[in-house]
Amino acid sequence: MNNKIEIPLVPLAERIRPKSLDQFFGQKRLVGEGKPLRKMIENQSISSLIFWGPPGTGKTTLAKIIAETTHSEFFQINAVSSGIKELRELIEIGARNLQINQRTIIFIDEIHRFNKAQQDGLLSAVEKGEIILIGATTENPSFELIPALRSRVRVFLIEELCKSDLIQILNYALSKDDFLKSLNITIEDTEYLMYISGGDARILLNVLEAAVVNEIDNEKIILSRQLIEETVQKRNIVYDKSGEEHYNLISAFIKSIRGSDPDASVYWLARMLEGGEDPLFIARRMIILASEDIGNAAPNALVLAEAAFSSVDKIGMPESRIILSQCATYLASSPKSNSTYIAIDSAIGDVKSKPQFSVPLHLRNAPTKLMKELGYSNNYKYPHNFPNNFVEEDYMPSEQKNKQYYFPSDNGNEKGIKERLKNFWKGKKKY
Repeated sequence: MNNKIEIPLVPLAERIRPKSLDQFFGQKRLVGEGKPLRKMIENQSISSLIFWGPPGTGKTTLAKIIAETTHSEFFQINAVSSGIKELRELIEIGARNLQINQRTIIFIDEIHRFNKAQQDGLLSAVEKGEIILIGATTENPSFELIPALRSRVRVFLIEELCKSDLIQILNYALSKDDFLKSLNITIEDTEYLMYISGGDARILLNVLEAAVVNEIDNEKIILSRQLIEETVQKRNIVYDKSGEEHYNLISAFIKSIRGSDPDASVYWLARMLEGGEDPLFIARRMIILASEDIGNAAPNALVLAEAAFSSVDKIGMPESRIILSQCATYLASSPKSNSTYIAIDSAIGDVKSKPQFSVPLHLRNAPTKLMKELGYSNNYKYPHNFPNNFVEEDYMPSEQKNKQYYFPSDNGNEKGIKERLKNFWKGKKKY
């Protein structure tokens, strides 16, 4: 029985935190042999920098490895709970250390949560070299950091850990941690454990340890899918509806539909829904896309998108996922045309940049005798009085004669529109 084994107070993720780059898994693009960050660390030529990437990918660990390798005094604070006063105290320590040729690293987690005044407070110390700033953020520094601070730091993109990275971390934990080594552990569903982590090493290790502790009384601990599900309850999916990932995913979704890939469209749709996105937001964006990217090539696309929005509004989740999937796959599979989108933007451009030309008299209504005497509606040709309900007429101001904004494509229903207009206007316009 394992009931006499003492459960460590320090979390597994902290117990096995790498102390050197040789123990660090992932981010080969930055810390692999000959890569830029590794060279900086090995040459001890560290400057202030920002690590930008998802949670649980090694940002804090890299900061600590840098401090250890470069023999720097290390301070770690969190932007949520720290203020200007604490920051000033650390900067003063950094200034004193500089006088004795000692590096000082201040690691600020969630640095994007610092306001402008707090970020301003770092500028002078970073500029003078009193501190080496290492910031960690999950948000785009281009939007969250003030330009003056961005210009003083190097930004390193930290990528989500891949499956092979997570497996290395898992194996390392099982082989190096004394607590886990003392137990008889079998992982029955490694794939699901990888999936449930969502690319986050901290979640992986926390789930592993929690599942093991739940079964600590068993002689043999088997991490089955059921045990993992009971431990986690619901997979952690990284998605901030007000942050950059919100815009990244909706962008990928829209571009997949525009690119006629229904499979990618459904994947990004699933990512958003599982992340808690508002289904009506997704439906609203599909209405816009149906007109902007499909238009008259498949006019029913707009009808379906509007119906999808109405249905989602009435029904709600989880059933709305089916409606959204139907709409997304239909839009992705439809012929595409942005001709109407280009037409209106081109026309608006002319309206803004050119004089407001008068409406030709023959196109004006003449509800009064005076208007008729002034020539309003004079010689207007009523199309329904002519064959095919068409008669050649000047509908533009004279200054815009034969100006064309709408150029139908050869896709879907719009090909027929193009042929019909070509027959009507007989070379007067470029159909």
